[in-house]
Amino acid sequence: MTKRSPDFATMVLILHPWATRQEIDHLTQLIEEKALEWALHPGEVRNQIHVFGNLSQETEASWRTQPGVQQVYGLAKPYKLANKTHRKSNTRIPIGSQQLGSEDLVVIGGPCALESEEQGTTAALMLRDIGLEIMRASAFKPRTSPYSFQGLGVDGLHILSRIRQRTGMLVETEVMDVRDVEIAAELVDVVRIGARNMQNFDLLKEMARVQTPVILKRGASNTIREFLLATEYILQGNPNVILCERGIRSFETAYRNTLDVGAIAVLKQETHLPVIADPSHAAGNKTLVPALSLAAVAAGADGLIVEVHPNPAVALSDGDQSLYPHQFMNLMDDLRKVGAAVGRRVLRHRPARSLSR
Repeated sequence: MTKRSPDFATMVLILHPWATRQEIDHLTQLIEEKALEWALHPGEVRNQIHVFGNLSQETEASWRTQPGVQQVYGLAKPYKLANKTHRKSNTRIPIGSQQLGSEDLVVIGGPCALESEEQGTTAALMLRDIGLEIMRASAFKPRTSPYSFQGLGVDGLHILSRIRQRTGMLVETEVMDVRDVEIAAELVDVVRIGARNMQNFDLLKEMARVQTPVILKRGASNTIREFLLATEYILQGNPNVILCERGIRSFETAYRNTLDVGAIAVLKQETHLPVIADPSHAAGNKTLVPALSLAAVAAGADGLIVEVHPNPAVALSDGDQSLYPHQFMNLMDDLRKVGAAVGRRVLRHRPARSLSR
């Protein structure tokens, strides 16, 4: 019998009461052939074999057909790189002067879509004056209708780069196509994979090839387990993954999606990765965004990504859920109060040098 120090097994084989010594020896031989360790735990009625090591779901399934085995319990969590038990401390991702995953409450704000260089510059200057360091603005927009505004595409990425140089603001944007990952990683500071692409596995694999911080949004119909498994694709090569809860589809019609605040608490228990929330896409209504933002922070979110537009009434995308500048300023004041109550700092960013308006 292979000896183990007291720790947790990754799989337990429950043997039939009539399992023979020959069958047990055969099982332990198979375990050792797979470079795994084991320990036999005799019972009054049934013996158990505890298996230790890196096991896949396919491996667990294969044991159920072995002679002498009655049941198999797989105790290892399938998301191995995101799993908190495999890392002593939480991941901290530096973005500008802030560290996402620390006591800093990082707020990313800006319009849903980049509509023009003038609109993007105006939004960046507005956010800079409020004290933000990172602006969101999507150059690519996945829209339900093919007749809706689709974004400025690659040209938008170059515009965001110029806005960053002109205003000193860091920029964040969505990427939808594997062909655009490399240039986006070069021109912007944070890349986002939207909810519709959470299980676009080719795109996830491509994001593993760069080191740019990645915001991965949870799909509207995906479980937490599926969400964390999606992160594994990126974590194969890129450790800078930020999880984003943005609301799930439910039977409720009073708002666009149900912001799963409980998921934030679960994710903080399960993973070492930073977790942020998108109250704008969950609400679909600007009047609900402040309350959802405060709830997310109280639940343990490391940051927020909030839609704010210089003039939501004329926005080409999601104007109904975008805050006016004065509403966003009020929200920032409230976030400082709630943040202080839960041990979070909401920093007011001040550019290191004077920049032209």
